[in-house]
Amino acid sequence: MDKRNLCLIVTLLLLSIFSQVTIADQPEGKGKEVNAVAPNPGYVALDPLPGTGQERAFCTVQGVCYYRTLTCPTECPQRKPKQNKKQKGCYIDCSSKCEATCKWRLPRCDGYGALCYDPRFVGGDGVMFYFHGAKETDFAIVSDNNLHINAHLIGTRPQGRKRDYTWVQTLSVMFDTHTLVVGAMKVSRWDDKVDALIVQWNGETVNVPTDGDAEWSVNTAERSVVVERTDDLNSVRVTVSELLQLDVKVVPIGKKENKVHNYQLPADDAFAHLETQFKFFNLSKDVEGILGKTYQPGYVSPVKRGVPMTIMGGEDKYQTPSLHLAICKKCRFQRPSSVASA
Repeated sequence: MDKRNLCLIVTLLLLSIFSQVTIADQPEGKGKEVNAVAPNPGYVALDPLPGTGQERAFCTVQGVCYYRTLTCPTECPQRKPKQNKKQKGCYIDCSSKCEATCKWRLPRCDGYGALCYDPRFVGGDGVMFYFHGAKETDFAIVSDNNLHINAHLIGTRPQGRKRDYTWVQTLSVMFDTHTLVVGAMKVSRWDDKVDALIVQWNGETVNVPTDGDAEWSVNTAERSVVVERTDDLNSVRVTVSELLQLDVKVVPIGKKENKVHNYQLPADDAFAHLETQFKFFNLSKDVEGILGKTYQPGYVSPVKRGVPMTIMGGEDKYQTPSLHLAICKKCRFQRPSSVASA
């Protein structure tokens, strides 16, 4: 290791310690954009390799990877590539795996924890199922001791149909005394060059920058929250330390899709909605919710295998009075005594 990088590591470690002490004594962001410290990734970024541009990291987590330097593969030289549709990002893991691997940074609708389309889920058990609900209603996707996620459905019912076509427009992520909302704006005509993403923190809209690190972050007394863009517009990754990683993409219903499925959508509404993929940390064995229950140990899906469109019920168990309330027959989450406004 050259002298320049050694000095950089020492400096960054000292700054990290100082920043944590300083921020802990300051009030939280209260929805305003702040230069908070991002969740500790367990490493310090080094200068990229000359010539190839492969990013490197010096691991600072105690264990088998302690004080080792990991280099991103040539197939994915950057941790945050701008062209996510074509390039995977480099994922640096300084835990027991001690490796740098290539992973997509956009939601994979066929992956574990996915929620896409006319709501189609892929559970923690890997089983795919649909959940219909009804337009302009809210349902608990996940409800656990320290995490609750509601989804707001939009939809339409063409003449002659017995049920609504529905899509997830907004997610409300509740934890501790805070609420983080990620959603899609209602747009009449879709334009790829216009950002239709909405992010709110404790009831206030926040701006996620499109330049620089392209992220918004805040430290609370309990944990760190980061919302980082994974494409120029309409795609973000949300990280809530020790609880959740969420990849979100805002998409419309296209003309071809509208015609194939005979949605009969009005001409003045693109039905912008979310494609999402969840990764959870530290869920309890009693976790509930339409998606959450599929992460219970020993969970056996009741849906019939091999059926083209397997439907999961539960509307009566998981419907909530509003997007911001964790109240339903099976809901487990309860706010601490001091509750942030939603």
